[in-house]
Amino acid sequence: MIKFDVVTLFPQLFTEHFANLPFKRAVEKNIAKYNLWNLRDFAVDKRGTVDDKTYGGGVGMILMVEPIYKALEAIYGKGKIPEKSSKKQRVVVLTPAGESFTQQKAKEFSEYDQITLLCGRYEGMDARIEENIATDRISVGNFVLSGGELPALSIMESVTRLLPGVLEKENVTKIESFSNGNIEYPQYTRPEDFRGMKVPNILVNGNHKEIEKWRQSKSKKMLKLPRSLPQSL
Repeated sequence: MIKFDVVTLFPQLFTEHFANLPFKRAVEKNIAKYNLWNLRDFAVDKRGTVDDKTYGGGVGMILMVEPIYKALEAIYGKGKIPEKSSKKQRVVVLTPAGESFTQQKAKEFSEYDQITLLCGRYEGMDARIEENIATDRISVGNFVLSGGELPALSIMESVTRLLPGVLEKENVTKIESFSNGNIEYPQYTRPEDFRGMKVPNILVNGNHKEIEKWRQSKSKKMLKLPRSLPQSL
C-alpha cells in the first residue's frame, strides 16, 4: 500500500475527488490511503497564524516554516522526517521552480511507500522548507496557480492510476500518452459520419494489421504537433 499525506489550508478541495475513481477504488481495495492535514491545526498561535511577511520586504505573505515542520512531525514522528536520500518516503513541495512532473516521475513515485505533498498558498512558503526539509520540488507546468492543491491532486491521480489493481484494464497504462515516449493515437466512436466529419476508412475496414500500423504512425506523428487544442476539425 502507498500512503499519501497532503498538508493544505483547504482540505475540502480534495474530498469530492477522493469519492470518485481512481481514488475510490484504490481505497476500497486497500491499495492506497489518502490523509488530509489542515495546516491551521499546527498554527503558531491561537489565532491560527500560519503565514507572515517576508524578510527584506515584498508583496503578500508566505507560509511559515514552523507550522509545516510541526505537521511533518505529526505525520512521521519527531526526528523521523524523511531525509533527501530516503528510498521509501518523499516530502514534495509543489513549486513553479521545481522539476517538471512527467509520466516517468509518476512511475517513480508509484514505487514509494509514502508521499507527503506540501501545498503552498499566498505568495509561497519559507524557502527553508524547499532547501532543507523537502526531498523533492515539483512543478506541473509553466503557469501560476493560487495554491498547490490542484497540482497535488494531479500528481496523486497520475500515480494512483499506475498502482496494480486500481484500473480494471491495467494494460491501458502501457499504451497511454507519454508511457512509451509517444502521444497516444487518435480514437473515434459512433457515428461513423457526423455532419460530414468521417472516421478514417482504415479503422472500419476490419484489417487489424493495417489498423495497428496506422495507430503506430499516428502515435509518432502526434509528438510533432504543438500541445494545444486544434482551432478546427
